[in-house]
Amino acid sequence: MTDHDEACALRPLTLAWVNRRLGPGERIVGTGALHGGITAEMRRLTVAAPDGGTRALVLRSFVDPYFAEHAGGLLNREADALALLAETDVPAPEPVAVDPSAAHCEYPSLLMTHLPGRTVLTDEGLKARVPLLARQLVEIHAFDPVDRPQHYKAWTTADAVVPAQGADRAAWTAAIDVIREPAPPFEGRFMHRDFHPGNVLFDLSPEDSAALRVTGVVDWVENSWGPADLDVAHCSTNLALLHGPAWGLRFAEAYEEAGGILASAAGERLYWRLLDALAFTGEVGPVVRPWQEAGRVELTTRVVEERLDAYVISLLDAPS
Repeated sequence: MTDHDEACALRPLTLAWVNRRLGPGERIVGTGALHGGITAEMRRLTVAAPDGGTRALVLRSFVDPYFAEHAGGLLNREADALALLAETDVPAPEPVAVDPSAAHCEYPSLLMTHLPGRTVLTDEGLKARVPLLARQLVEIHAFDPVDRPQHYKAWTTADAVVPAQGADRAAWTAAIDVIREPAPPFEGRFMHRDFHPGNVLFDLSPEDSAALRVTGVVDWVENSWGPADLDVAHCSTNLALLHGPAWGLRFAEAYEEAGGILASAAGERLYWRLLDALAFTGEVGPVVRPWQEAGRVELTTRVVEERLDAYVISLLDAPS
């Protein structure tokens, strides 16, 4: 594929918009799809400079009609968060340009810098990665911006939860009763709100596992102000579904070991963890797809539903 063909892989209006954001003499010489996302089309753009050097940018485009309709708030919120995070040590992309209403592009779009590293979803090496995930989330929660983002939103309600076929009905009835209660009080924190292994990049080049490090945290569309417990709960659920319920329970421990502070009452911690876990009912398919694309082909919808059921039971059975 020639450079010209690579550049034209972008839609014409979007290509022109991106070109206007490049430096003097820069040009796009390559594009490639980035896999793993659920709600948006993601592309990596390779940009060549006149001196022969190259750099990479990332383009997020909301092509799905539902998300395109809500793109104004989503993309502006992400761009604002990235601008704020640029002043911190949190390894997040930097915003380059945003077209939230598709005034210039075919679809609402955000152009941002590209971060090194890659996501890792394998069971191998998980023991070393979990503490790094926890420490990174503690660092995110330590950020206290002057202009706080929107208040967090719950992604399910007690009345919306429909247990998967074969789930332990008694356990799920008890879990639903827990989240039917009013949300516990909490001390607000800056939340990523979609923090999980699929949105964290690692440098895997060192042969020494002790040198493993996080190189980036991406997908800040849902950043919010709310309880640290809910961010921890979301990563915990993802770990439980990817690697087994025990790892979901382990992440909260790792977060506290890293200096993070969770709700002091066991009932409050249980509320947030179940609120997140139960939000996956009916949504397992879209979650499983990028995991399978990343090589976890054994994670069928049925396997993940069974892990979710086991995780809900383990949360209810965990010592108070």
